[in-house]
Amino acid sequence: MLIGYARTSTIDQEAGLEAQERDLKAIGVEKLFSEQVSSVAERAQLEAALDFCRARDALVVTRLDRLARSIRDLCSIVDRLEAKGVSLRILGMGLDTATANGRLMLNVLGSVAQFEREVMLERQREGIAKAKAEGKFKGRAPTARRKAEEVRAMATAGMTRQVIAGKLGMSERSVYRVLAD
Repeated sequence: MLIGYARTSTIDQEAGLEAQERDLKAIGVEKLFSEQVSSVAERAQLEAALDFCRARDALVVTRLDRLARSIRDLCSIVDRLEAKGVSLRILGMGLDTATANGRLMLNVLGSVAQFEREVMLERQREGIAKAKAEGKFKGRAPTARRKAEEVRAMATAGMTRQVIAGKLGMSERSVYRVLAD
């Protein structure tokens, strides 16, 4: 059985999720798990997909970055799949771990992807440090402070902290912080 997993990092990426689901269904995925959650958050649907897989099934994803956040994470997922006799297919790479070549390529490409991510983060940190040294980088303005007047006005009008947070798109904790100041 082909089991699909699709993921986007945010709910704003609806088109990306739909494209993944379309591609997975097009190759014959019979059971599809999808979610809109950051790779660093708990991925309940990935866990459900991994639990659902049985021997001789294949877990199918469109791209490697939709499945794993690091080479360690990838290896952990592949180990879980192999222990159950399940292969992994990555459509964008034409890769299938049911073959020796597929397993080799997965490890090589996973390592390259992690290397690229680490280099990108290193460059980002260097750029931020340089901008700070030149006085050009201030970080993002805190949302709660920009909306402090609105928060106080809504609280004065009798709205609950939960309602205020929902209307202004901020956390309740931020509302409490503004009102405590």
